[in-house]
Amino acid sequence: MLQHFRNVLAAVRIFIMLGVPMPDIRNIAAYKFATLSDLKALRERLKARCKEWNLKGTILLSKEGINLFMAGEPEKIERILKELRALPGLENLEVKVSESDEQPFRRMLVKVKKEIIAFGVEGINPALRTSPKLKASQLKQWLDEGRPVTLLDTRNDYEVKLGTFKNALTIGIDHFRHFPDAVRKLPEEMKEQPIVMFCTGGIRCEKAGPFMEREGFKNVFQLEGGILKYFEDCGSAHYDGECFVFDQRVGVDPSLHETASTQCYACQTPLTEAEQQDSRYVANVSCPYCFGRSEQEAARNLEKRNTAVRLLATPLPGSQPYENIRPLHVPERCDGFILMEFLLTILTHIPAEKWERIIAAGEMLNESHQSVKGDHRVRAGERYLHKIPCTVEPEVNAAIQIFHEDEALIVLLKSAPLPMHAGGRFNRNTLQYIIHQLYAPQKPQAAHRLDANTTGLVLLTRTRHFASKLQPQFTRGEITKKYLVQVTGSPVLDEFDCDLPILDEADKVGSRTVSMESGQSARTEFRVIRRNDDGTSLLEARPITGRTNQIRLHLQHLDLPVVGDPVYGKADEATGTQTLGINDPPLCLHSWQIRFRHPLTDEWLEFTSEPPAWASSSQDQKAEGTARRASTFRSPLSAFRP
Repeated sequence: MLQHFRNVLAAVRIFIMLGVPMPDIRNIAAYKFATLSDLKALRERLKARCKEWNLKGTILLSKEGINLFMAGEPEKIERILKELRALPGLENLEVKVSESDEQPFRRMLVKVKKEIIAFGVEGINPALRTSPKLKASQLKQWLDEGRPVTLLDTRNDYEVKLGTFKNALTIGIDHFRHFPDAVRKLPEEMKEQPIVMFCTGGIRCEKAGPFMEREGFKNVFQLEGGILKYFEDCGSAHYDGECFVFDQRVGVDPSLHETASTQCYACQTPLTEAEQQDSRYVANVSCPYCFGRSEQEAARNLEKRNTAVRLLATPLPGSQPYENIRPLHVPERCDGFILMEFLLTILTHIPAEKWERIIAAGEMLNESHQSVKGDHRVRAGERYLHKIPCTVEPEVNAAIQIFHEDEALIVLLKSAPLPMHAGGRFNRNTLQYIIHQLYAPQKPQAAHRLDANTTGLVLLTRTRHFASKLQPQFTRGEITKKYLVQVTGSPVLDEFDCDLPILDEADKVGSRTVSMESGQSARTEFRVIRRNDDGTSLLEARPITGRTNQIRLHLQHLDLPVVGDPVYGKADEATGTQTLGINDPPLCLHSWQIRFRHPLTDEWLEFTSEPPAWASSSQDQKAEGTARRASTFRSPLSAFRP
């Protein structure tokens, strides 16, 4: 425990030296076997505390103890730990701590379970007795000395596959409940031999050890802290491979860094980087361990996913009243401001009269969830909370369609109006909120952005690891994106471009402008597809850079405004509204094609969506069918030519 705090202190010093802001969220994981009672009352008390302190995660309670993983503001995490350590038997509850910039959990669950780790054997109570614990350094010393000892891996086969101790004994189980039967099949002579059992973090060995002793094994030790603690203290000594972990990383190496391993989407088998090069590995279809599964099965899985997304969006998640808490961070420039001055500075579009009503209603809170007054003085780095009771969000079009998914990527068709991320009036009625629910516990992240009013293809990565593999392609300009856009006017040339810079600063309603002299470099190439009789034209737009509102701004500057654009459109269409209403005429901008290299296979993939109704003509229908099939099978695509 002392070493852990030394590590945390060292990390804090590094943050300070580099001038990097400290992460806002503290993550903790812990378990302890102890005799707990009155579990229903305890559950309700902990639920109330967690809600009051805005903590998220899961707490499992049982008569045999507690198992938890949760996250929140550091001060609130300390409060819940104080609450837990006040319980008889949990006084010495030790936790593993990490930091993050964002809250990794979307809700708080407190559950009463029969066991905090499923084993299914009566009479095993680690709160009363466990096998002797062996520190990682001592195990390494024994192995260095060549002591005769059996290393027993208590984990499941799919975990063992990524790595284990050299010469370890594995027992061929696919669930911890099968461990007792596997132990009973071990050779009788092993009952006299020294055995060191191990698992990922130690919790399974707390039950496995006493069970083995009950079965007659006389010299059993358990590795304290499991493989992860051994990695932390001893590195890779006497260990082959990596360690499977139950989160988005899949595997970590002996330096506790995320590896390139993944899981087969079809059968969930962990796959090393080398196995991903096997010809039988096909993303979203098969791997060397399930080769032969049909494409029909993959298609059925995709159909199930699209059914699930429709259910999640019906009714819309933001249509039911809820209490919305919006965090507001105090920047350096607002240090020492009174609260009202701070609010008017960072949210200039909200009038003072509205803030006065919000403050008078007790809906501006500090980090302790206490109301603050308008003359309260704020400090840089502080965070305040705007409580919005009975929030009901505006209606959106959540008709999302999943085109393709594998263990690394998701390609979907975004509807409109639908904001991609939380902001302004939208928190739950967003693409991100729905997708996070659909793929929980994973939190897929968009690799690029579309406006709320723009339809079409969006590429997402399923883990941070795959995001780090994909994003350099954007940086190097290797990813090709093409849009369909209908504009008012008729371009003189069939092909043209615009390279005016775009200012990074947004005005009070979030819109941006081009600049002749300063701003971020931007370039968009255009090609005329069709000139219409009504004075509009259908264009193909290819953004070479990826600036906010780039296509719309460049077309506005060229006096070819996008049809239906409420911000940069022609005078009778521009309303200044960032997100259109559900019944408003559409913004005629559609993310049509995207081409990139798959971050696992390095294979070039290209997806094309069907043109929307405003872009279609009788001549387009043949191209629509081709695009739809190509999207499904990821084959080279025919260009859409009317």
